[in-house]
Amino acid sequence: MIERSGGDPLIDYAAVFRAMPTPYLVMTPDLVIAGANPAYLATTGRTLEDIVGRPVFEAFPGNPNETDPDGGVAKVRGSFERARDTGLIDTMELQEYDIPDGRGGFDKRFWSLISIPVLDGAGVCRFVIQRAEDITDYVMEQRGTGGADRGRHGREWHRRVLEVESDLHARGLELAAAREAELATARRLAALAGVALDLAAADSVDDLIRIVTGGGLDALGAHGAAIGVREDGDGLRLVRAGSFEDGRGRYGHLPLSAPLPATAAARTGRTIVLPDRVASEVFSPEAVEVFAVTGTEAAVALPLQAGTRSLGSLTVGWARRRVFTSQDLELLEAFAAQCAQVLDRIETRRAEQAAHAEVRGMAEALQRSLLAEPPQPDDLQIAVRYVPAAAQAQVGGDWYDAFTVGDGTTMLVIGDVTGHDRHAAAAMAQVRNVLRGVAHSQPESPARVLAALDRAMGDLAVGTLATAVLARVEKVDGAGDEGRRLLRWSNAGHPAPVLVEEDGTVTLLERTPNRLLGVGPGALRVEHACLLPPGSTLLLYTDGLVERRGANLDDGVAWLCQEIADLRHLPLDELCDRLLSVLPEELDDDVALLALRAHPAD
Repeated sequence: MIERSGGDPLIDYAAVFRAMPTPYLVMTPDLVIAGANPAYLATTGRTLEDIVGRPVFEAFPGNPNETDPDGGVAKVRGSFERARDTGLIDTMELQEYDIPDGRGGFDKRFWSLISIPVLDGAGVCRFVIQRAEDITDYVMEQRGTGGADRGRHGREWHRRVLEVESDLHARGLELAAAREAELATARRLAALAGVALDLAAADSVDDLIRIVTGGGLDALGAHGAAIGVREDGDGLRLVRAGSFEDGRGRYGHLPLSAPLPATAAARTGRTIVLPDRVASEVFSPEAVEVFAVTGTEAAVALPLQAGTRSLGSLTVGWARRRVFTSQDLELLEAFAAQCAQVLDRIETRRAEQAAHAEVRGMAEALQRSLLAEPPQPDDLQIAVRYVPAAAQAQVGGDWYDAFTVGDGTTMLVIGDVTGHDRHAAAAMAQVRNVLRGVAHSQPESPARVLAALDRAMGDLAVGTLATAVLARVEKVDGAGDEGRRLLRWSNAGHPAPVLVEEDGTVTLLERTPNRLLGVGPGALRVEHACLLPPGSTLLLYTDGLVERRGANLDDGVAWLCQEIADLRHLPLDELCDRLLSVLPEELDDDVALLALRAHPAD
């Protein structure tokens, strides 16, 4: 092939390849032989017809032996693959690799091997070249087995020894540099281990970028970084740090199709290596602009993945051009994997929080539907309160209810279904709604309503136990009874209501309670009655208000009677709030209150 480079004269690169005295083998990325120069063919004793089109390890299978069962194939294959996959030259140490002698055996050979990737304009490896310098003569001479042949070689032998020694000296320098690079990599790895501990505590993307900036950039010797987080499937939100901050306003949100290293890594799942500005020019004009804006000379963009799921990308930049070794890239990939784990945890927690918020919203809607605002009859005032025990739930097994039935009377309910979770809330909703329906059909007797509710719970297989007080507030007809109200109630195993009059007289409406709801549908239900003097206050409540750790229930009820007597002159809403203000921050049980106040006499 003949090409012109700028104003240079025509160069026949095929002729140059054929004339080179150093052996070279050309392979496709699949390691199939595509060509070789004459020096390589002469060194190996093969022809192009014999090897072209064949997998390289089929043409040169290696000679298994006791010390190396695969004949060195694995080491040489690893060198080819590292050069192909990283885009970097890979230099091997002295390698013994025997080749077929054409008679069914093998010739013992020692080689100085270098694997060289040939990249296209997009940075994709198109060919892998092996430079294979045969140093068998030198090795055998050093082992003392080549003296008999030295006289025949004469000057050619001496020249050959000098070439090999010079090459080995250069290789020694290369290996020394490689060892120094390995030490530098180890130091960076140790520094990144400390960064990894900090990453474990990151709770947000801002925390992640702060940690990457604080210790990660120092450990990597970089001057800037960007975390790209995928959004809505086809977008990337960039959070930048270090000198990359200069580009944040312009490059904060990008479509995944944008021709930039960060988006390409997130979109394809491949690592993008740009060792200098020339590489950025080859990648895209947009990449050149980003390099200029952020003062970057070299960059690597790595995908952030959780399994097969793409989370985004990590882009790291340096202020000087760099030659990235395979160890450099392995270190960056390990760091990116740590960042991906943190980002996955952050995104998972964010999704969980969103789900919890949705559940809380649903619970609040349920609360509004089940614990509705009470009616306010002309001569009565009603206030209600509800405090759930479970922080994540807005409603549990306790409930209150107040409603007006067809004959104009007001019905009051306080109840407690066993439990205070979503299952208790579901059972409570069933009990509450059935009770409302029964009370509207036969409101005259609270006892009959509770008996009918008990039977319905059995028929509907509600499968829970509940306590409740159902009360009916009705006007008293008779001379001199204007403004007076009669309270009739039935108690199914619930704490007794408390009645406080204007003068501070407190009456605990305690009677022998009937069985809990759900124990037996044929249980006897009785009801009781008393007058509600004008200005008096009636309090219905659940046991969460009066039960305390380390104290018995009687002490709690005594406290409540004294407290409501002391607070009787307060507005009804304030009275309820004061009663709840003494509750501990973490409740063992739900608390429901229903307070009713009869208007004072004129």
